[in-house]
Amino acid sequence: MKMIGYARVSTVEQSLDLQISALRAAGCCELFTDHGVSGADFRRPGLRKALRKMGAGDMLVVWRLDRLGRSLVDLIQTVNNLSRRGCDFRSLNERIDTSSSGGRLLFHVMGAMAEFERSIISERTKAGMEAARARGARIGRRPSMTPDQVSVARHAVEVQFKELCDVAAEFNVHPKTLARVLRQPIIPTSSSPTIAPMT
Repeated sequence: MKMIGYARVSTVEQSLDLQISALRAAGCCELFTDHGVSGADFRRPGLRKALRKMGAGDMLVVWRLDRLGRSLVDLIQTVNNLSRRGCDFRSLNERIDTSSSGGRLLFHVMGAMAEFERSIISERTKAGMEAARARGARIGRRPSMTPDQVSVARHAVEVQFKELCDVAAEFNVHPKTLARVLRQPIIPTSSSPTIAPMT
């Protein structure tokens, strides 16, 4: 079994020395680091290199759990991916070792907690959206054009026969966006262009 260590600090002012010393003392033959990289950052080149280096039977070792995952869900996902590849995981501070039956059991419990956390967040999000709708708030992406702008653009395309791409450029939207907007039902506005009736 090959033990590969991973260490991370969030700011450039912090030192990796404590983590590196602990990982070496634990028997890690190779070390990968991310210096000045937040745990919330998806771009962690040191971690990617460590994971690519690992093969079946190897173990990823960290000084503490929060050095590896952005969240509990992210941590569980990373460890489960390692398990599917036949690799183990160890956290020195928490004394978690998935090569042991106790360590595997603990991670199953943590996985159940992560799933519970996801469901709670989802329920709260849905409840918040429903409450916002009840207050009359608009949910979703802000429209790319106001109703007045749509009316003017429709008049330019359908009455003045201007090119769709030219009209889209005037309103700083993509031609596909304008075409989609113009396919929607017409909503009358106070400033809609009017055409004198033919006599």
